[in-house]
Amino acid sequence: MNFEQIIGDLKNKIYKPIYFLSGDEPYFIDLITKNIQENALSESEKAFNLTIIYGKDTEISTVINSAKRYPMMANYQVVIVKEAQNIKDIEDLIHYATNPLKSTILVINYKYKTLDKRKKLYKVINDNGILFESKKLYDNEIPGWINAYLKKRNHTIEPSAGMLMTEYLGNDLSKVANELEKLIITLPTGEYNITSTHIEKNIGISKDYNNFELHKALTQKNVLKANRIVNYFANNPKDNPIVLTISMLYHFFSKVLVYHFIKNKTNKQEVAAALKINPYFIADYEKAAKQYNPRKVVEIIALLREYDLRAKGLNSENTPDGELLKELVYKILH
Repeated sequence: MNFEQIIGDLKNKIYKPIYFLSGDEPYFIDLITKNIQENALSESEKAFNLTIIYGKDTEISTVINSAKRYPMMANYQVVIVKEAQNIKDIEDLIHYATNPLKSTILVINYKYKTLDKRKKLYKVINDNGILFESKKLYDNEIPGWINAYLKKRNHTIEPSAGMLMTEYLGNDLSKVANELEKLIITLPTGEYNITSTHIEKNIGISKDYNNFELHKALTQKNVLKANRIVNYFANNPKDNPIVLTISMLYHFFSKVLVYHFIKNKTNKQEVAAALKINPYFIADYEKAAKQYNPRKVVEIIALLREYDLRAKGLNSENTPDGELLKELVYKILH
């Protein structure tokens, strides 16, 4: 089952005996666990029927013994095991998972790891409970996730503002969700659309001096704007690390190169799918392709690799990051 299906069942009070929640993205694991912890039992039932165990302080036998208890004056007892990735001999859970109590809801938080699909435990839990692997989203998936998150909250966001948040916060969904909630709270009454101005005012991200705006300046070959942004980055290196800027430029120009070789450029959906972007941003790559032919793009990608190594200390001769970035942008533009 995927995340939406699991949450849908939980909202309808449909529970399974075991939830084994694994994977690299803690956000979805935490949401499922929180839903069960808050809603499976009434407040009066939680006193005797909610048990929280931490993996670093326990053994698998303790988990099994807790799961085997019967609820007191309730339909269910809930046993939540946090940090279960620290439990030794997790495979021994099979002794309980083969025949779990229907009156127990056992939630296993197995973060940053996954069960070996070849093991018997995987099959047994799959047969008798829920196996959920929470995977990290790629950076290009974050703007879409932001849109979906805000839609559920009856809000929207400008595409450029979504890209700005993605650039600044990366794919840490917990952090992104927290910042979105802050923005929703700070919006003036009657406003439901988040803009770059809101982000700059309430999160502290500059809407004029960021990697997204640098891409636009390079796309337009706007030398003055590009230099202003680079100078701002040079004066604020902690907030604008050169390695991140080079990485984002690499991804941008790699997509420009892909754009050059898309046969059917008139079909916007096909172009967006090939570039793995929101169709709103196709025009940026179209403009960049007009400014930089395939040969120049290949040259730029080679430059980015060279300056990435220099920024990491190879043949840099102690050149400050700001100066390296100025050199790089000059070579891209000329």
